[in-house]
Amino acid sequence: MIVPLLSGIAPMADRYDGFILDLWGVLHDGQHPLPGAVDALERLHGAGKRIVILSNAPRRAAAVVRRIAEIGIRPDLYDALLSSGEATWQWLAGDGKRLGRRLYPIMAARDDNMLEGLPVDVVRRVEAADFILNTGVESAADRVEDFEAALVAGVGRGLPMVCANPDLMVIHAGKAEICAGAVALRYEELGGMVHYFGKPHPPIYDSCFELLATADRRRILGVGDSLRTDIAGAEGAGIDSLLVLNGIHQEELAGGDLESIVRRTGVRPTAAVPSFRW
Repeated sequence: MIVPLLSGIAPMADRYDGFILDLWGVLHDGQHPLPGAVDALERLHGAGKRIVILSNAPRRAAAVVRRIAEIGIRPDLYDALLSSGEATWQWLAGDGKRLGRRLYPIMAARDDNMLEGLPVDVVRRVEAADFILNTGVESAADRVEDFEAALVAGVGRGLPMVCANPDLMVIHAGKAEICAGAVALRYEELGGMVHYFGKPHPPIYDSCFELLATADRRRILGVGDSLRTDIAGAEGAGIDSLLVLNGIHQEELAGGDLESIVRRTGVRPTAAVPSFRW
């Protein structure tokens, strides 16, 4: 069955009561709201739909809310926001305490709020750590191989890694940047063990369902630009999905068609749109 290509979200709006929306690549590009995104949010909100923004941002939810408000996505346009960073922080503050206190960070300075209030001590040598906290890289110039020595040392000591963002890459103002998931994938290739938080892993969807308060999962739609995280996550959670094409897969789509990519990945969305617009 060929994935239906729609002009916008309007043809699907009446079929669903709850919406789980990705953030980066759907609502904004890291600097500005994407064209039509705020209008679509306003129309869904005005129609009484429940909206949860689900982001693989590796920082606390309150920080994400503040940031997207600064770039034009107002808090009154959605009901709740959940981030992979928030899920990570909550786990580290609870069950994650069993990992130990000494944390080796693979972390950008902008993600420092992930450490606030946690019972941890930051160490600068892998040899002194109990575990690795991986939230992502500092700049677009960073590459996975830049962390090879630390990753090899961590695997050698049997350190678990906590990954606060399963994404492999993101498009930031038109340029590709690696995310924490790319570093975590290399750690696994070397034989390391990784605790993942965020899409596509099921626990974060369970939290979204609680926030949506929509009992019938057939009336919930997951929207995102990544087959690997957003669409696979929705599929694993038992809900329909809408793929936004003008995001992480835009270069692949420029050189091929959606059906070939869907067949290769084995992940099929319910429908697709060029961008998140009404």
